Amino acid sequence: MTVKRRPGRRPGSADTRGEILSAARKVFAEKGFDKATVRGIAREAKVDPALVHHYFDTKEGIFAAALQLPITPDVVIPTLLDGPREELGRRLVTLMLTVTATPETREPMIALFRSAMTNEQAVQMFREFVTNAMLFRVADELQVPRLRIEAAFAQMFGVLMARYVLKLEPMASADPEELVDLLAPTIQRYFTG
Repeated sequence: MTVKRRPGRRPGSADTRGEILSAARKVFAEKGFDKATVRGIAREAKVDPALVHHYFDTKEGIFAAALQLPITPDVVIPTLLDGPREELGRRLVTLMLTVTATPETREPMIALFRSAMTNEQAVQMFREFVTNAMLFRVADELQVPRLRIEAAFAQMFGVLMARYVLKLEPMASADPEELVDLLAPTIQRYFTG
């Protein structure tokens, strides 16, 4: 009698999710975000691709989990697009300051920022993920030139670097709501011209 093996969870390991994450880190490091595939990650982890989807839904989801990012495109994009276009700048600034408000969510992002500034592989992965998985999708949805989306991102990236890496005062200790009021009109200009 032949036993037919079912796809999905493999026998033995209790930490399949952890092994998938480990495989994902390796595959993303070797191939970058764009060239990595769920199938390739599954192959590296020796699991069925359906199991990768079970734990992480999408390639973006596994990338965010592998790098311990506190936000994914599936959260960011609907948050930005849900509401009046004339309030988009406020939503973006609020989202970024909320996500970075606590050490648990801020530290993985800052670690990725720092890595991207000193490591070519990290910068490639970060660039591919940010542009293709988030920025260009938002630009296409809003029908805004990609340069404008990148300019808004660059401004927010600079604010986060000044606030959390350089710790420039008074920005580092400024009340988040004060920063939202200050930055939102400028960010909004990128979206509405």
